[in-house]
Amino acid sequence: MKDTLSESTVIQPNIKFLSEKVEVDPINKPGTLFKRNKYGLIEDENIKYIFNNDGSINWRKMVKQEYLVPNRQKTQELDVSKLEDKDLLILLGGIKELAQIRGYSKVEYKVVAASETYFATSCRITWLPNYETENKEIIFESLADATINNTKSFARFFLAAIAENRAFVRCVRNFLKINIVSQEELGDVKLIEDQNHMENPTSPYALLEKVMKDKNISFDQLKSKLIKENFENSEKITSVADIPKLKIFELVERIKKIKNEKNL
Repeated sequence: MKDTLSESTVIQPNIKFLSEKVEVDPINKPGTLFKRNKYGLIEDENIKYIFNNDGSINWRKMVKQEYLVPNRQKTQELDVSKLEDKDLLILLGGIKELAQIRGYSKVEYKVVAASETYFATSCRITWLPNYETENKEIIFESLADATINNTKSFARFFLAAIAENRAFVRCVRNFLKINIVSQEELGDVKLIEDQNHMENPTSPYALLEKVMKDKNISFDQLKSKLIKENFENSEKITSVADIPKLKIFELVERIKKIKNEKNL
């Protein structure tokens, strides 16, 4: 007798199994889709907006206490309800929740600089229209970096990811006018204090000074060029450390391509 089934063999389905009703867990099911009113605010009883006296949203107070932790580099107090904003840190989850409540249509990242010891990323968020922006779509961008000198422990092996998170939280915080630093932005203070950024060969400022030296360009020449180009607050710049990092990288690339100081 053969072990294999013949062509005439018919396998009867388990009728009892197929006829059983599948019970759906009422808790484990899709939630109600977010619906925004004419002001751009979510209509959900679980979301309680807090407003300032001028009618704008107080996004700082919208941060749930569960997403706030003490900044242990500034205080030993563990009760966040007793701490001022300067002594607090916001967790990444709180920033993500605020961004979702505020509403955005796009998040874009751009690598500004990358090496084994330094990584810089910009984050650009396209925010949905609401009454605070006169019902206009707003695009907001922030820059952040990560180096082996401003990250902690194992984070130094993931500079790209750290820079990405820092750029995101900084973009959200700055746009929503939240002055509490995020935990992702916090570097190792002791390392930063022990080594000034201008002495750090991986810093963008040191990189700019190096290419200026290589091309025989003085600081005065650089400043004069910025003033001529009507760069914002260029008259107040007293050193390369006063130049925004985003502009630093642009200048580095420009200077690398020139043949002499007259072509800056």
